[in-house]
This record gives sequence, structure tokens and C-alpha cells, in this order.
Amino acid sequence: MPTRSETLARAASLRAMFEAQGAALVEPPILQPAATLLELYGEDMRARAYVTSDALRGEQMLRPDFTVPVVQMHMAEGAEPARYTYAGEVFRRQEEDPDRANEYIQVGYEVFDPTDPAAADAEVFALIAEALRGLPLRAVTGDIGLLMAAVEGLQTSARRKHALMRHIWRPRRFRALLDRFGGRVPVPPSRAALLAGKAATDAPLIGLRSHADIEDRIAALHEDAATPPLSAREVGQIEALLDVRETMPHALSRLHDLAVDMPYIAPAVARIAAREKALKARGVETDSLMFEASYGRSSMEYYDGFVFGFRADARADLPTVATGGRYDALTRQLGQGLAIPAVGGVMRPGLMLELEGTA
Repeated sequence: MPTRSETLARAASLRAMFEAQGAALVEPPILQPAATLLELYGEDMRARAYVTSDALRGEQMLRPDFTVPVVQMHMAEGAEPARYTYAGEVFRRQEEDPDRANEYIQVGYEVFDPTDPAAADAEVFALIAEALRGLPLRAVTGDIGLLMAAVEGLQTSARRKHALMRHIWRPRRFRALLDRFGGRVPVPPSRAALLAGKAATDAPLIGLRSHADIEDRIAALHEDAATPPLSAREVGQIEALLDVRETMPHALSRLHDLAVDMPYIAPAVARIAAREKALKARGVETDSLMFEASYGRSSMEYYDGFVFGFRADARADLPTVATGGRYDALTRQLGQGLAIPAVGGVMRPGLMLELEGTA
């Protein structure tokens, strides 16, 4: 196992590489306001982060990542084009696997630039790929925007689209909703009783929900029950899209075929094609680069476009060594009326050293 000193030395060399590309060094505080992170990710975030309380500042979290504070800092300063790099500890609670690190060093590179998003995607990917050269890793890419476009194009209610969008990053829940909205599973007995007016709705109020909130929820359930199910054709198209898992040229061919029947995904497919050209221009061998339409859906909640990761297939015990992607929507959420296209990636120098020691 690499020592802390060795890991910090590697982190410094990686950070220097990004600084040589024109990135400004930033060092966000280790303690971050919990409210922002909880608003972005919901109360589930508490299970993954260390939460503490400050008498003056309220709830705080030990920094679970760098991207959110870097975006906040950048947007507060006017959202002009910029590049940043950083290196330092991040903290993640581990309640199921004691062997997974709850504190580790992370190095990152973030690009805020509206000029050419495809070129920015390729820049981040190629720089990280170069830093990882020689390690026994396999790169995988994807695009969350592809599935988002497919959901937006469904012939169903806005409420159902919103529910599917909200659970894109929770694959099991997304699948359960798709099956329910497609009429593939029966209505649960408890919901059937509620819709039939046979369930008690006058129980004592517990928590923050009012009677009006409960009535609104029941009305929403009645509206959903009256909504026609998704057609088998549409459900099948979503499934076919999620099954795309091939090298990039073959994946693009398949996606172009799917776009014939799903024209609303055509702009997303065009962005992927532009990205492939930009990657080639950066020297990336896209003929062997994997593209998985489902990649990034279980761990990259703020990404809404390009996603990528570098995995050690021979070391299933190791987490992904490097990840990244595009997060344009996050800049809108944190920008107080401003927005700018943004993409970034992070690496774990400790894992890199561990792989070097076993290669």
C-alpha cells in the first residue's frame, strides 16, 4: 500500500500537470455548508457524508467532493471561461464495506468554457487518459443526456416524465417506474384501495405534511391512474437504448438507427458524434473506446451529459480510479441566474500508486 507521503507527492505532480495546461489552483474549505448539498442530492446524502453542526453556521459536511464548491466559487465570480485544478482529501461514510476508504486524496481538473463543448469534453478525457497511461485500466464512456432526451420525448404526462427524470440516477427505481407506467405490473393493493376510496385518510398527522399535502398527493395519484400507459413500443425503445454497449463507432451506428424511430434523441446523438471527432483530434483511439448508454447512472448524480470512467477490471476490489463528465445543469442550479457549460474529472492518486505496485 502506498504511504500518505507517496500519495501526496503523486497528487502534487498531477496537479502540476493541470496547472501547466493553464488551470488555476483552488483549495475549497474542508467544511462545506450541508444545506447546498442536501438541496442538490436530498436527505440520502446524509448516509454518504459526515455531518456536523456549528452554532453559527448551522449544519456542515466534511467535503464529499470538490466539484460543488468549485462550481459555487466560479459562478459567484461571474461565470467567465476558466480552468481549475485542486488536490486534497474528500470524505465518504462507509456503512457496508469496511475495506472501502472513508477518506482519500482526490485530484481534479474542471473546465468552464462555452466555446466548444465537444472539444472541452475531449480535453478533460485526453488529459486524464494521458496521466493514467501505462496502468492496467479500461476506459468507459457514456452520455446521461441521451436517456434524458429519450424520457423527454415520451408520449405521457409531464408528471410521469418528471418522475422518470428524477430517478435516472437510480436504475432500479427507474426500471420499476418504467414497468409501472408501461402497465407491466399490477397496481399495489394499498394504492388500489386508496384510489377506490377504501383507505383511511384521517389518521393523525405526523411530521411536516399537512392535510392539504395529503390531498394533493391523492389527487396526483388519481391523475396518474387516469393517464394511459406507455406504449410497448416506447418502453421497448427505452430498453433498446439502455442496452447499447459497444465500441464508440458501433455504438454511434446503433444510436443513429434508434434515432430514426426516436427523433427526439437526434441532438444528443449528434453531440456524441461531435465528441468522437474531438477525441480523435486529441489522439484518443475511439475505435476501441467503449460506450455504454447506461454508464454513470448509479454514481454520478450531477452529470447530465458526457460521462467517463477508468476501471481496473482485474481488480474488482478497487473503486473506479478516475471519473468525470459534463454538468451544465449544476452551473444553472448554483449560478443564481447564470449558467455556463462545464466538464471535469477526478483521479485517485493512491489507487494509481497501488496499481503501479501490482502491475
